[in-house]
Amino acid sequence: MNQPVAVVTGASSGIGAATARGLAASGYHVWAVARRRERLDGLVAEIGGTAFAADLTDPSAVAALAEAVGGRCDVLVNNAGGAFGLEPVIDADLDAWRRMYELNVLATGAVTKALFPAVEAAEGVIVFVTSTAAEAPYEKGAGYCGVKAAERSMVGSLRLEVRDRPVRICEIRPGMVHTEEFSLVRLGDRAAADAVYAGVPEPLLAEDVADAICWMATRPAHVNIDQLVMRPRVQASNYHVHRTG
Repeated sequence: MNQPVAVVTGASSGIGAATARGLAASGYHVWAVARRRERLDGLVAEIGGTAFAADLTDPSAVAALAEAVGGRCDVLVNNAGGAFGLEPVIDADLDAWRRMYELNVLATGAVTKALFPAVEAAEGVIVFVTSTAAEAPYEKGAGYCGVKAAERSMVGSLRLEVRDRPVRICEIRPGMVHTEEFSLVRLGDRAAADAVYAGVPEPLLAEDVADAICWMATRPAHVNIDQLVMRPRVQASNYHVHRTG
């Protein structure tokens, strides 16, 4: 098959689903990876890709993914992850911290390790979706800031380690993105999730981030977008957000 191949993790909703759509529109055969098979089936029926339902914290599932994708992967988008809880350190749910580390760091590292040979064979690109939370701590964000900083360090180390190989290592750090699930999963309450974006005129949407990811992934082979930070215009930093009303 001459069609280029892309693998997008966390593809069942939000940024992942939007990225899968964007890469498919750019001509890629997309492997859409997530735990929820029913959502993946609808997505791949729309874009003509392949669904792969898996819990990426399971090593056997990661190995099965690499075997299924085969020897060529032109684009790997490490988007799977998530945030749980918003408590001060002294009240932290350490089980939630462990779960975040498993999803954002260990699973991402496992997928990268398993698919790297196929990306190298294609002289392709790996795009990591981290967060502006990796830049600096904020109140009640120690767990999530910590795991995203760890993921960011992994990206930086990998880029240094494979600089002599034909693989581009890119990172995108979105700020305030209004998706249907991120804050709901983190806070467990719809009202609290909606309050995160209350009064914020035009936060980023999943499609905005996906558009940037697709742009990064489709640059010429000699062009590496090391780090791209994107926020809505009204968010000057993690601490400074203009709200109306």
